Amino acid sequence: MAVLLLAEHDNKVLNEATAKAMTAARGLDQDVYVLVAGSQCGAVAEAAAKLDGAAKVLFADAPHLSHPLAEELTALIVPLMENYDALVAPATATGKNVLPRIAALLDVMQVSDITLVVAPDTFERPIYAGNAVQTVKCSQPKKVVTVRTAAFKSVEAAGNAPIESIEAPGPVTQSAFENAELTVSDRPDLASAKIIISGGRGVGSGENFKKLIEPVADALGAAIGASRAAVDAGFVPNDMQVGQTGKVVAPDLYIAVGISGAIQHLAGMKDSKIIVAINKDADAAIFQVADYGLVADLFEAMPELETELKNLKN
Repeated sequence: MAVLLLAEHDNKVLNEATAKAMTAARGLDQDVYVLVAGSQCGAVAEAAAKLDGAAKVLFADAPHLSHPLAEELTALIVPLMENYDALVAPATATGKNVLPRIAALLDVMQVSDITLVVAPDTFERPIYAGNAVQTVKCSQPKKVVTVRTAAFKSVEAAGNAPIESIEAPGPVTQSAFENAELTVSDRPDLASAKIIISGGRGVGSGENFKKLIEPVADALGAAIGASRAAVDAGFVPNDMQVGQTGKVVAPDLYIAVGISGAIQHLAGMKDSKIIVAINKDADAAIFQVADYGLVADLFEAMPELETELKNLKN
């Protein structure tokens, strides 16, 4: 049989998480079919067809699929699974919402948040806030897998898979989409940014985030994140939280400012390629994972860093 990959999108643009999940799906050593379910999302289907490794794109276009509601997607996907050995999706809000419901209806156990495909039936996933790695061998008749996309590289857009339109079942109407309040920013998306600068409790206030963190982020073209302590203190919105209960990121460069390095935060960023830590406490746990550490008062270091970055641009 084959693998079915659930594409993540907003009906306009294919989310990069899908290209990363494709890397994991290809590790199952079977043909990968990409399911694009939405409304008026032909451009997304075309983008999915270009993913290297896609054997075919299944395109389900219907008004009631305009938002990825678990009930509607489940009604579409469960019957399709008769023809597939595995269902794979990014471990995003959508994947975490939809796949457990499908796994329950298929009467199989889900393998969640994998970071490595060891073999077609064997996976690695982090446990204990990332302090240990669990190897899971799945003997289920159907595999339902969510992928921690920060652990995988995106496949190239070098494919040319055929697109097959499929008919979606009628609306289930067990739930309804009300509204979405989305943060609009000119900065890169936190989940996919190449450079991230995050502030912690040590930054002191939301005003200091604006004065100290934002200018450096703008100079670097970076996204801005935060520790849970900073979010809980009300310095920044919770959609900026990086960590076990926030976003899991793996940028090329991660700068931690005034962050002590609690294990919950490390679980969300320790896979970053280069980690820079700025903290006045030389014994802070963040220095144990940092590639470069600066023991300094952030209220002095950040303005100096901003000045140096501006000088480099000039």
